[in-house]
Amino acid sequence: MQEEIYRAIAGAIEQGQPVVLATVARTRGSTPRKTGAKMVVRQDGTFFGTIGGGCGEAEVWQEAMATFADGRPRVVTVDLTQPTDGEDQICGGLMDVFVERLG
Repeated sequence: MQEEIYRAIAGAIEQGQPVVLATVARTRGSTPRKTGAKMVVRQDGTFFGTIGGGCGEAEVWQEAMATFADGRPRVVTVDLTQPTDGEDQICGGLMDVFVERLG
């Protein structure tokens, strides 16, 4: 999967299309993906790869779109210790995800 991520990034940059790369930088406790997991978000909102799915991935996607707007890298802490919106499926951990614009 990592090789496919890098190919997607290279292809977008070659076509002059910026992307945002979200990388799990640190995990604590039980998380759906581990350090190094990556997701590429395109400017139209589509994405490739995964950092775990669900509400946490949606939160990172929103920050990726903000990074398109302002160009600033950021670290997003995804808290998977509390259920949200009635969901009772939680992992019980935390993920720090580094979000940066490329191209």
